[in-house]
Amino acid sequence: MHGWNPAAVAGLVGATYDDGLALPLPELQARLNTILQAAQRAIMQVPAKHMHMRTPGRDRSVYQLAYHLFRVGQAYRDAMEQGHLPEAWFEEQPPPDMPDMVAIAHYGERVRNGLHDWCERPAAFDGTVEAYYGPQQAAAFFQRTVWHTAQHLRQLYDLLDQMGVTPEAPLAAEDFAGLPLPQSVW
Repeated sequence: MHGWNPAAVAGLVGATYDDGLALPLPELQARLNTILQAAQRAIMQVPAKHMHMRTPGRDRSVYQLAYHLFRVGQAYRDAMEQGHLPEAWFEEQPPPDMPDMVAIAHYGERVRNGLHDWCERPAAFDGTVEAYYGPQQAAAFFQRTVWHTAQHLRQLYDLLDQMGVTPEAPLAAEDFAGLPLPQSVW
C-alpha cells in the first residue's frame, strides 16, 4: 500500500472508516483560496540568495517547494478532469519558463484563479479519482488538497524564519483550525 489511504488501511484490518470532511466544502474552498494567496505573498519574500536553500529532511529547495505547493493545488483540477492522479505530478520540477519566485507567484495566481472557477462548477466535488495511493472521493481529495497546501505553507513560513524574514500578513492558527494537519511542520 502506498501513500496515506486511511480507507484502505481500515479495510486491511477489517475496520470501517468514515472519511467525512473536517470542514464544509464552501469553507474548504475559502481556506484554499486564502492559503494560496498567503503562499504567493510568502514566496515573494524569499531572498534570491536563499532560493536554492534545502528543506529539512528532503532533497528539495525552497524554489521547488514553492512550485510544488501550487502544483498540488493544480493537481486537484487536473485529476478531476482526467480521472486519475499519478504520483509523477507531485515530483514535477518547475519548468524553464519559471526561473524565479516571481514566476512561481504568477503561476500560483493562475492556479488560484483556475481552482476558483473549477470549484464554482456544478459537480466540482462529485465522483472518484483513481489516485496512485488508491481511489479517492472527490470531496475527500479536495480536503486533502487543502491541508496538503496548508502544510507546505507552514513549511514556507518556517523557512522564511530560518532566513531571518518575517512573513507579510501570515496566516494565524485559526486559518488552519479544523484542517487535519500534523503537529510537526516537518
